[in-house]
Amino acid sequence: MSLNFRVVLVEPLYQGNVGSVARAMKNFGFSDLVLVNPCSLEGEARAMSSHARDVLEGATITSSIEDAVAGANLLIGTTGITGSKFDEHIRIPAHVPREMKELLEGYTGTIALLFGREDKGFTKDELCMMDMILTIPTSEIYPVMNLSHAVAVILYELSDVQAGETPLADPFDTKLLMEHFSQVLENIDYPAHKKEKTELMLKRIFGRARLIPREVQTLRGVLRRIQRHLVSDKENLSDVYTKY
Repeated sequence: MSLNFRVVLVEPLYQGNVGSVARAMKNFGFSDLVLVNPCSLEGEARAMSSHARDVLEGATITSSIEDAVAGANLLIGTTGITGSKFDEHIRIPAHVPREMKELLEGYTGTIALLFGREDKGFTKDELCMMDMILTIPTSEIYPVMNLSHAVAVILYELSDVQAGETPLADPFDTKLLMEHFSQVLENIDYPAHKKEKTELMLKRIFGRARLIPREVQTLRGVLRRIQRHLVSDKENLSDVYTKY
């Protein structure tokens, strides 16, 4: 049983940064690199990777974030811009690397660490895919870090995370749980204009909870019972109207 970290660079613009990320990964003992629609990787990328060329050349290249994170139990998105409105949940709550290390201690599974584009980071929809948000506290004078520097800081903190015997829930089962919650919100006529934010809030709550398989199944069992009672109540109400 182990805890594996996958570094995912989303549409990196500069091959020098990609090479430097590969080098930082090897510095701290990581090797699983995935590139989503990267820039061309030629001499500069190889030069900047230095003795980590094997990490660079072994990188998986995909055309979508969905393919890049396939099989990952948790998606952790990094951002240099944190949210301040606690009713939106897109960029909050944001954890610092040391907190993230503590949260992941004792688990097994695959964690995808996603880094956005150098010029504009992630889109809103991409941020909504994340189970957790990670940020590096920096000076207000110049808060934006170079991509490879940010990767290095985060991997340094996570390099000695101790895996345990607690398995993270299967990503497919977690997806079914979220879809089940969405169904229940519809069943109870939850306000449509609040549904998207509520679903994102639930996703972040479950991400922070680091759900295990039994917890996912128990939550789905509760949701099924709620749905059965809703159906039963509607049938009983229909019988009342029929009598009159």
